[in-house]
Amino acid sequence: MNTFAKKARFGTLVIFIIANFFVWNALLAEERGGELKVAFLDVGQGDAIFIEAPSGNQMLVDGGPSKKVLAELNKIMPVYDRTIDIIVATHPDKDHIAGLVDVLSRYQINFVLMTEAVSESATFAAFEKAVEQNGAQVIRPRRGMIINLGDGAGFKIIFPDRDMAGQTDVNEGSIVGKVEYGQTAALLTGDSPISIERYLVLLGGANLQSDILKVGHHGSRTSSSAEFLAAVAPTLAVISVSAKNSYGHPHQEVLASLQNLGAQIFRTDELGTIIFTSDGQSFQRE
Repeated sequence: MNTFAKKARFGTLVIFIIANFFVWNALLAEERGGELKVAFLDVGQGDAIFIEAPSGNQMLVDGGPSKKVLAELNKIMPVYDRTIDIIVATHPDKDHIAGLVDVLSRYQINFVLMTEAVSESATFAAFEKAVEQNGAQVIRPRRGMIINLGDGAGFKIIFPDRDMAGQTDVNEGSIVGKVEYGQTAALLTGDSPISIERYLVLLGGANLQSDILKVGHHGSRTSSSAEFLAAVAPTLAVISVSAKNSYGHPHQEVLASLQNLGAQIFRTDELGTIIFTSDGQSFQRE
């Protein structure tokens, strides 16, 4: 076979591969069928929540304590997809940002949403360096800001409502955000303690109501106050936690409070990665 024929054959193969790429993209868009996906990834003792809007835009809230997040993302993202539109670092604790260092090295990220709160840890230093090397644009969250994910889906910032530079308790600076699509909502609270929960209830408890609650601080008794749970009134509660962790999470009083509300409880230590989809009317578990 002459050189020209080989080049022509190679060119045809490349065109075929590209054509198939767009065909599969179209098929995947049809499969989404106007659905929002919220996946609580099994990353051990930490948080990592992957969100895909009906538009196909993607958000990752926290990354857990290790590179295990990469294996979980590989299970729910197409193998060719190496871009995540926005990542959110709720606060600079290792069990929320260590995995994001690996995500930033593997994926192209357009935006990073993070507060001004800092940590003296080596993990936070590595995270800041990874953000810089990735080239992602940093956004500082403020209450009322809405991240438009497209096709009617959005991420509304509930907290913070002020500059968090100099915050001594990083948990008190956790980003609280609400994923909204149609009539459905999922509230993600990071490690926000009871003091912040009460503040949010005072600001406007009616704005907290959500179908899904990502239970604060892995089910610790330092979160999930009675007044906060009553304001959120979740029917579905997700606890991201590792089996037999040294903290005793989730604490029994938190489980009892959720059960008294009638919320159905889902735990990553028992179920692995937990995925819900919404058609804008209700959430269903995959």
